[in-house]
Amino acid sequence: MEMQMEFVRRLPDPEEIKDEYKVSEKVKKIKEERDEEIAKIFRGEEEKLLLIIGPCSADNEEAVLDYMHRLKEVYDDIKDRVFIIPRVYTNKPRTVGIGYKGMLHQPDPTKDEDMLAGLIAIRKMHNRVVEETGMTAAEEMLYPENHIYLSDLLSYVAVGARSVENQGHRLASSGLGIPVGMKNPTGGDISVMMNSVIAAQNGHTFTYRGFEVHTPGNPYAHVIMRGYVDKFGRSHPNYHYEDLMNVLEMYNDHGSLKNPSVIVDCNHSNSGKRYLEQIRIAKDVIHSCHVNPEIKSLVKGLMIESYIEDGAQKIGEGVYGKSITDPCLGWEKTKELLYGIYESVL
Repeated sequence: MEMQMEFVRRLPDPEEIKDEYKVSEKVKKIKEERDEEIAKIFRGEEEKLLLIIGPCSADNEEAVLDYMHRLKEVYDDIKDRVFIIPRVYTNKPRTVGIGYKGMLHQPDPTKDEDMLAGLIAIRKMHNRVVEETGMTAAEEMLYPENHIYLSDLLSYVAVGARSVENQGHRLASSGLGIPVGMKNPTGGDISVMMNSVIAAQNGHTFTYRGFEVHTPGNPYAHVIMRGYVDKFGRSHPNYHYEDLMNVLEMYNDHGSLKNPSVIVDCNHSNSGKRYLEQIRIAKDVIHSCHVNPEIKSLVKGLMIESYIEDGAQKIGEGVYGKSITDPCLGWEKTKELLYGIYESVL
C-alpha cells in the first residue's frame, strides 16, 4: 500500500523565505553581538545570569510585541547583571499530538492550520522583536529541519523533553552555532539528557533537508532541568541543591564535555505547572548558587514562563496577553521578580 499522505503543496525553501523577508544590517549586528555575549556567559568569561523568559507560546504578534517592549524597559535597568533572552516560542509539542501546535501551524489560533502563512508569520514576528527591542530570542526546536528558516534571528534553542532522545534533534543541534539546551526527558532519566549533550557537542555527518551535511559539534550544548513525571503521573522537581550537585558530578564524569552548564526551567514539572511557584523556585536556585561556588559556576540561568496576564485561557476566550497553552506568570509579578533577581545576583 502507498503512503497515506496528502502532499498539500511544496513549501518555500528557507533561502526563498529569507530572501523575501530579509533581515537588516542592524539586526545582523545585534545578533552577532548578543551571540558573542551569550557565548561568553556559557564559557564562564562573564558572570551575568541568563533569563530565558516569555510566553509559553507566542500566539498573538501584537500581544507578544507588547510584552517584549515591557520586558525591554526592565532589561535596560538590570542588564549589568542579568542577560535576557526572550522566549518567542512558535512551535509547540503536544503530549498526545493534538491541539494548538503554535503560530507555525496556526497564525490565527481560531482558524485552520496554514503552514505557509505560519512560516511567514513567525519570521516577521521574530524580526520585529529584534528590530524593535534589540533582543534576539529563544525558540523550541520542534522540527529540526525548520530551524534554518529562523537561523539568522535566533540566539538560543531548546530541545524539549519529548524530543531529547531523537537522533535528528541531537545531530542538528551539533551544527546550529548557538547554545542548545537539552531538557531532561519527561520520565526524568538524567543520563538520556547527558547523552544528548554529548551527541550535540560532537561533529557528525548526516542528511538534512535533502543534503549530506557535516557539523563541527556545538560546544554550547548544555542541560535544562525541567522536573519529571513518575509512573503514576505525578510531577517531581529536580532543581534542588542535591539535583544540581548530581548534574555537576555527571558533568565531571564526562570530562571531555565543554562549558558545563545548567539552565533551570522554573515551570513545567518543576512547578507542577503551578505558575506562581516559579517565583519561589527562581529564588531557591539563586540561593543554591550563593551556597556553593561550584553550583554558581554551573548554573548559567533560569527559564521562566511569563506573559501579560496571569494564568491561562482556552482558545477563543479572547483575553489579551493571556496564555492559551500552559499558565504563565503575569506581567506585574514578572516585573517584581526580575528586579528581585537583579538584587539577589550580586
